[in-house]
Amino acid sequence: MDRVQSASPQHTTGSPGAGRPAPSTGGTGPEGGGPGSRRAAAQRQQMRQDLATAAMELFASQGYEETTVDQIAAAAGVARRTFFRYFRSKEEAIFPDHDDTLVRVADLLASAEPEEHPLDVVCRGIKEVLRMYASTPGVSVARYQLIRQVPALREREIAVVARYERLFTRYLLGRFDTGEPIPSGWQRGGEDDSMLAEVSAAAVVAAHNHVLRRWLRAGGRGDVEAQLDHSFEVIRRTFWASSEPGARRRGSLVAPGASGAPGDVLVESALSASPGGEVLITVARTDAPLDVVVDSIRAALTGARES
Repeated sequence: MDRVQSASPQHTTGSPGAGRPAPSTGGTGPEGGGPGSRRAAAQRQQMRQDLATAAMELFASQGYEETTVDQIAAAAGVARRTFFRYFRSKEEAIFPDHDDTLVRVADLLASAEPEEHPLDVVCRGIKEVLRMYASTPGVSVARYQLIRQVPALREREIAVVARYERLFTRYLLGRFDTGEPIPSGWQRGGEDDSMLAEVSAAAVVAAHNHVLRRWLRAGGRGDVEAQLDHSFEVIRRTFWASSEPGARRRGSLVAPGASGAPGDVLVESALSASPGGEVLITVARTDAPLDVVVDSIRAALTGARES
């Protein structure tokens, strides 16, 4: 297997516990710089894509094991040394966009509003990964077919996926440590905090992988984002009973049918109630107006607290 022995400084990545990933050679970074630096960044990104395209074409025509780095570089019109300026090995050329996508996702998490439910933020983050695949369906399908045939590439893909999962887990755990008010359903300091963060992050990544593989097996056809949104709903119902999609809240939930705008009805989450509270059972006619039912429940709760 062709592999450079020591990575160049541009490709140094942080440890799994680092706060955020280092940008890749092809990344532009948030600073942007002047026209010259943006043009240079675009040229670097284009070279990464040219090398990745050349690698994919050679892998498809003559096989992965039979293809060398020298052949990839020659097909892209550059020297072997140039290849190693952008990739550390030929299997890395199969995944040219993940470093930049990881940076974008980290920026998305860091810039999220405190009022937005953490699970919604993580779902938005993983959708960036899905859009990376969906932007080039033909390449993504060919890469998927190749990965299924080469164990080394499957292992590489698993390592890439683990980076996203660690990033999401760190973000969710960080929301427990913040001094800001937390959404309903979160019990800061509870014994289940770390477990819930890890399980939620793993569930979001697993849902993404399931939807993506199904879409790739179908040849990249279909509304893959809609399929992913459906999987998010399943996760919300399973792990976050208080999380309504898109709702922004601090300790309260937007009532069904409400938009979350000022004046909309808000309801407290039952998950945020004290575990020592008593249970209230109410009976109402199905044809009773909703506001009458809510008033009767409110009156019953008020009476129970005063007694």
